[in-house]
Amino acid sequence: MDLKGLRIGFAVTSSFCTLEMVMPEVANLVEKGAEVLPIMSENAQTIDTRFGKAEDFRLQLEEITGNKIIDNIFTAEPIGPQKMFDILIVAPCTGNTLGKIANGITDTCVTLAVKAHLRNQKPVVIAISTNDGLGLNAKNLGVLLNTRNVYFVPFRQDNPIKKENSLVAKMDLIIPATEKALDGKQYQPMILGTNE
Repeated sequence: MDLKGLRIGFAVTSSFCTLEMVMPEVANLVEKGAEVLPIMSENAQTIDTRFGKAEDFRLQLEEITGNKIIDNIFTAEPIGPQKMFDILIVAPCTGNTLGKIANGITDTCVTLAVKAHLRNQKPVVIAISTNDGLGLNAKNLGVLLNTRNVYFVPFRQDNPIKKENSLVAKMDLIIPATEKALDGKQYQPMILGTNE
């Protein structure tokens, strides 16, 4: 699938430990000729952590994409009516965001973006990064695995001994998963071994 000329929404949430892994994938999408419109959750754009400063990630996203970040509910609202994206990627997607998407809660710019995009019957690709993917959030994962137009970047347990419920997507598969989703298919295998 040729990504050239496609308008791709790229939503970033506050799985701070994976933000650095996501940025090269945003750059790869731009390099392939897509127009990438960035979205940042309220927490991702304001909380500094040991993994980096929120403002640095914000500036990096805007520099890579050449577009201003959609950073609040007001600026996310036109996504549906204006049919702004061909596809929407949420990477990383926290367990909190996963749960809200699965239950139709649209109280952040990212969850509103997903709802607004899905109403147009267009694909959403989710790259999960959550410490409770096999815990309380497993039911939300199950709901979204069976939701039309929702696709997943392949994921695995990132540390099954010390964090047995934790799941993380293989971020370098964002583009292949996106290409498959544009064809209406889930990239396989979806569940990876710990060494893959």
